[in-house]
Amino acid sequence: MEKINVYNLDGKKKGFIDKPKVFDVKPRIDLIQIASLVFQSKNKQIQGRDKRAGLRNTAEGWGTGHGISRAPRIKGSGFITARNVGRVPFAKGGRQTHPRKTKKKIKKKINKRINKLSIISAISASGDKAWVKKGGYNIEHMPEIPLVVDDKIQTIKKTTGIYSILCSLGLEENLIKIKKNVKIRAGKGKSRGRKYKKKKGILIVIKDDFGIIKASRNIPGTDVIKIENLSINNLAPSGSSGRLILWTQSAINDLHNYEVFV
Repeated sequence: MEKINVYNLDGKKKGFIDKPKVFDVKPRIDLIQIASLVFQSKNKQIQGRDKRAGLRNTAEGWGTGHGISRAPRIKGSGFITARNVGRVPFAKGGRQTHPRKTKKKIKKKINKRINKLSIISAISASGDKAWVKKGGYNIEHMPEIPLVVDDKIQTIKKTTGIYSILCSLGLEENLIKIKKNVKIRAGKGKSRGRKYKKKKGILIVIKDDFGIIKASRNIPGTDVIKIENLSINNLAPSGSSGRLILWTQSAINDLHNYEVFV
């Protein structure tokens, strides 16, 4: 069985472990994109129109004999635009013909096995240099891919400590690149809790959290997630496979559980 190296917090080789068979699977971009669309559909907010939209007014029809249409008009408005046209929205200012309904089902579904295979494909793509390079990451100074680090990184509680460890593993250029690409969002999104727009960077997959999640949250683009919470949204954001992942030793050992589906 092929071996991969494990690195300590200083970026030096510590030992080696068996490479999970998941990384030998040929990535299927079609499954990754399908699973990503299903995940995105669950986070969409349902849109619709109020059933009484355009009907809350004092509008009455004039009847015949006035030389105008019999569309309801607001009292005292003279020949002002018709209102409250009901089921025949032919007049300007009337309600929509076929408004969106909140009853529409926008959530998509996917088979459990297909979802598991999409995650396996995304993991396999993250372990291929060609896919990671295609994802826009700089891997020239990285020792190898997939990159595995000692479990001691899970106990780091300072942001400076996490940053220095990532730099010692050859990830400094990726951190600087993402930090420079942080932009301010245009429009009302600035006042709705999403002022800054930044690209996805390094994903750190851990087994247990002893402070690393809190220590890493201030590093732009860097995400930390437990192995049991791994999803297609973390591995392939917006359906883009080949994300740069840093595995802890205990987390990558758990990937042998996925060999049943390979």
